[in-house]
Formats: sequence, C-alpha cells, structure tokens
Amino acid sequence: MINQLAKNKIFLETYGCQMNEYDSELIKTILTKENYCLVENESDADVVMLNTCSVRENANNKVYGRIHNIRHERREQNLAPPLIGILGCMATNFRKALLENPNLAIDFIAGPDSYKRLPQLIREAGHKGSKSFDVTLSEFETYSDVYPVRPKGVNAWLAVMRGCNNFCTFCVVPYTRGRERSRSVENVVEEVRRLADEGFKQVTLLGQNVNSYRHEESDFATLLEEVSKVKGIERIRFTSPHPKDFPDRLLELVAQNPKVCKHIHLPLQAGNNRVLDMMNRTYTQEEYLALVDNIRTLIPNAALSTDIIVGFPTETDSEFEDTVKIMNAVQFDSAFIFKYSVRPGTAAEKKFPDDVADEKKTERIMKLNDIQKDHSLRRNQAQVGETLEILVEEERTTRSLEDFQGRTDTNKLVIFPAGPYHRGNFVEVKITAATPHILKGKVLE
Repeated sequence: MINQLAKNKIFLETYGCQMNEYDSELIKTILTKENYCLVENESDADVVMLNTCSVRENANNKVYGRIHNIRHERREQNLAPPLIGILGCMATNFRKALLENPNLAIDFIAGPDSYKRLPQLIREAGHKGSKSFDVTLSEFETYSDVYPVRPKGVNAWLAVMRGCNNFCTFCVVPYTRGRERSRSVENVVEEVRRLADEGFKQVTLLGQNVNSYRHEESDFATLLEEVSKVKGIERIRFTSPHPKDFPDRLLELVAQNPKVCKHIHLPLQAGNNRVLDMMNRTYTQEEYLALVDNIRTLIPNAALSTDIIVGFPTETDSEFEDTVKIMNAVQFDSAFIFKYSVRPGTAAEKKFPDDVADEKKTERIMKLNDIQKDHSLRRNQAQVGETLEILVEEERTTRSLEDFQGRTDTNKLVIFPAGPYHRGNFVEVKITAATPHILKGKVLE
C-alpha cells in the first residue's frame, strides 16, 4: 500500500484549446483544496497529469510521445515511476485504449466533467494499485462553484458554458464534453468582479460554441452587456463562436460597446456548399459571406479570423477552390488551417472514407497558408501610420528584453520599445512597420 502523503506532489501539463487552459486552473484549485502540492517540474512529481485535447490526431500523438518520454526519463535517472493520469477529451474518447495499453501504463483517467473526483481517483490509483477512471458526461456540471486560482496577469480565461450541441460530423467535442449547459449571468459576473479586484484588465469568455450561451431568458448579448458593466475590466473577448449564432443584436452590441473587442473569430471550415452540408455546418457559402458583409457594415474596423479544414472526405479540387474563393473575398486577418484527420466516434468516421491523399492535403494547406500570409501582411500594412491603443501584456518579448508587447483591440500583436509602463497599462503606439504576424511601433509620449 502506498502512503498518500508520499503521493501528494502534482505536475499538470496542458494541451489544446483555451478551455483546457481554464480547466487546468479548475483542476489545480480542486487539488490544492485537498492539500496536494503543485510542482513546476515533472521530475519532482509523484503524480503526473496530462490535460489533453482530442480534436486532431497530432494532439493525440503528442500525448502518447510525452508519456513514453516521462517513463524513459524516470528510468534513466533511476527515479521511482510516477502515477500517470490522462485528463480531458482523450480520456473520454480513448478510455479503453488508454487503460488497456500495457505500453502506456496509465494509472487513472478523468473526463472533463469529472475533475471534482480527481482526489479520489488519485487515492484509488495509489492505494489499490489498480486503474481508476471516471469519464461520465454530465448534463449539469459547469464548475460554477469552483473559483479558479490563476497566476497574476492581464487576461483571464472564463468558461461561461460547457459542451456542444452542433454535432459537426468531423468533430469529437459533443462526444467528449457532452451537451451544452450554461452558467447563470449572476455567477459569471461575480467571477468577473473577483478578477477585476485581482487586477485583471481583460476577460476572455469561453465556450465550445460560446455565442449559443443561454441561461433562462438571457442570451449571449445579455451576458456580454452585464460583464461590460464590471468596473476595472476594460476589454472583453470571446471564443469560439459559430456563424449560426450572430443575430444583429449581438453584432450591434459588439459595435457599440467600447469594452467588447472588435475581433470576431468566424470559423469557415470549408467554402463549398456540398462539403459544408457533409460537415453539418448548417450554413452555405452565400450565408457565410452575407454574415461577413453584415459584420463589416456594422463594425467596419473589425478584425476577422477563421478556422479551415482541407481535404475533408470526397472534397474535389474544384470544391477546394471554393474555399480559396471565400478566403480571397473575405481576406481574413488570420486563419488556423488544418488537414482533415479522422476522429474516432464521429459521424464522418462512420459515414465518409478518408479518401483525399495526404499529398493532396499538403498541397492544399500550403496554398491556403500562402494566401493567408499575403492577406495578413496586407491588412497589417494598412495599419502602418495609425496610432492604436495597446494593452501591455508582457514587459519583454521572447526575443528581446528591450521590447515590450501587447495587443490591439482587434487582437493584433504589437512590439514596441520598453519604457516606464507595466503589464495591464494602456499605451498609445504609432505603428511603424508590419509583418504578417506582428505590428511594430513606438509609444507616443
């Protein structure tokens, strides 16, 4: 029997989306309340937990490789093997494979709705020497009674809802995170007030389909308006939305409320109507472009970003060109472009053969990346000479101790010389140069 006190040092590593980042903050809070100690280095830990993503195959491969590296490094250093736990979407989607694969030797797993049971799962794995798991999906769990303890900073992630009801055929999220359920407006606003009291200047509201938020009679526009009333919070962002949930009332609020940032992430996924229908995206290319036109009419200075999948099953060259056509018509400020990969358990896996060659997917993704690089550069260069309000995020950059970095209201990263200001300050920066990925400038005195 393993002494619990000898198994109380936890190392947690996070993969994937912002929701996972937020979930890791929840997990740390739950564990510290049970007297577990969080450590910064994996080699110091008695328990190693990986909070995982299962949206793309590459994310799974990273986790498998990490598990093997952890065990190899412990053997090389003659250290006792840790308990290893897999959390999040992979736990739900690959429960059987994770628990039964002798090469992985996973000790426990927990799905996204089971984090409150982690202390018990760790104890069971440690004491009994047997595998423990809980991947139950809840219709009610929102963790609204857990206030995450966060490191000090400028931006705080805040999940306002969990789950997804869209069932896009390529996506595993409805199966790994369950159905949509939302926190109350009052509960979200109370968390935002606490964040403001702790010095955060910006909140990013999260959901798998955040703009489908609904609690009783309140919709997402109502929530945004109430959050914007919290003193001390100067900027509000949200991600990820779905094009089907952008009524004029929401767009008008984004346009008119100075605290709501003028950046909208608008996932396209594909530009051809037949492919969109196979994906169950519930809109056509014409409807998508009409929404873009409406956004740019109501919010002329808005920045638009998107997600695109290339090589969805049966996508032809001419259908792929429809995606190119929409990219050229919209000219997104940025885009996240991926090759289609089969996700076990999805409708696409069951219905459609993965029949687009990997070489063809590579050719298409390279073409879109080149197009997007050109669009990003043009849109950034258009801001050279402008003076923009920047929220300082870091008092250094990854490349230089002599530069600071921050973001515009439209989520553009800006690099500027260091000066007598600090994280959380707002500064006026005149833009002097641009690349596809960043703006450069100087602070106006």
